Amino acid sequence: MSALFNLQSLLTVVLLVICTCAYLKSFFPKVFDKSRTGILKTCWKCARIGERKSPWVAAACSMMAFTILFLK
Repeated sequence: MSALFNLQSLLTVVLLVICTCAYLKSFFPKVFDKSRTGILKTCWKCARIGERKSPWVAAACSMMAFTILFLK
């Protein structure tokens, strides 16, 4: 089943993108510039969410890991 049709898989992919972009921004800050367009602009927004909302993103990752490990 595709991640687009399964809500839990879609949320997992979104959380992974947010966490990955926030992590990569610490190594490559010039690539994740807010004046870019296209996919790099989306990556910048995901990195910004990961930086600003990090306690909430961490809680969501923990809940997602718990549900995947113990409830599936």
